[in-house]
Amino acid sequence: MTITARPYDLADDPREGRGRHSLSTTVVVLDPSDDQPARPRRITARTAEDTIALVGAGVSSLALVWLLFRQILPFSGRTGFVLCWFVLFVALYAAITGVGQPRPIVLDRVMSAVVHGGAAIVGLSLTATIWYTFYKGWPALKHPNFYYRAGDSVGPNTPLGTGGIEHALIGSAIQVGIAVVISLPLGLLTAVYMTEVGGRFSRVVRTVIEAMTALPDLIAGLFVYFIIVQISGSKTGFAVSCALSITMLPIIARSSEVVLRTVASGLREASLALGAAEWRTVLQVVLPTARSGLGTALILGMARGVGESAPLLVVSGVSSFTNKDPFKDPMNSLPFYIYTNYRNSTTALSVTRAFGAASVLLGVVLILFVIVRLLARQRGGNR
Repeated sequence: MTITARPYDLADDPREGRGRHSLSTTVVVLDPSDDQPARPRRITARTAEDTIALVGAGVSSLALVWLLFRQILPFSGRTGFVLCWFVLFVALYAAITGVGQPRPIVLDRVMSAVVHGGAAIVGLSLTATIWYTFYKGWPALKHPNFYYRAGDSVGPNTPLGTGGIEHALIGSAIQVGIAVVISLPLGLLTAVYMTEVGGRFSRVVRTVIEAMTALPDLIAGLFVYFIIVQISGSKTGFAVSCALSITMLPIIARSSEVVLRTVASGLREASLALGAAEWRTVLQVVLPTARSGLGTALILGMARGVGESAPLLVVSGVSSFTNKDPFKDPMNSLPFYIYTNYRNSTTALSVTRAFGAASVLLGVVLILFVIVRLLARQRGGNR
């Protein structure tokens, strides 16, 4: 469709009659004969000049940093090399772009480079951590017995074909399960109180929950140690679960509060208008509506608890056999198994077992976060 303009004089219009002043204007005429649809302009399109400036800044900054590190200054280290290269790249990119572009475009290009560079550094760091962990633990991971054998017959020089992490896997599952039983009702009730009941005291509760989120995990372990371990006289799996529940409670409470606030107020008003009590509205309307979000909050809390190690250093005891009773005798877990094997390592086999257990723990956490992402996408309408 083509848009054309032609002059138009109102005096020439017989419908205007005589005695009127001559007034000219412009009339826009749409030509429907042209059927070609209008193509929107891509505002994020990169021109050849932008590409040349980006590549030139990257190559020149890399060469300059290499010259400074290797030939002129007594610098060394891969981390410093990458950081210096990135800073110099941003500076050169801004200077090259500023030659032929105005200041707003220069700021846009620089901020885009900083944001993309930061995302690339974070992604590469995470990828390198995962790859290194699985690489170091692969000699242990490739043995099937590593997953279903306990470590009661494992010594410093025992081959990797003997023993495994069964006792640590079972211990972690029991401890996290008990922690969920303790923290889930408390966190959910706290979130319901802050969102549905409210009042002055809810602000105090919200402040306490936020403070618990920033609480060092070691403090939770010390608290449980003096309250439970000192009284019972032994380190048990239940004590570990109590310490984990303290660290999981603020995560579940805060996440559940955010989810409950997203429930439309019209649903509550409709339920109350039909004569339902407030507790029944919460139980049968609000909570079912936020079901997927509450599941996300639970999995986030589990992912936080399954990888905790600081509280375990205080309340967990060393055990190399499978213990399924959380109220009697020490119970091992994956984080504590990793810590003891790496700290007390006298041979490379112990380090390999530690990295193998770390790979399993990392895989469990990644699976939990993938489930969280899928649930969040389902709740958000496949965004």
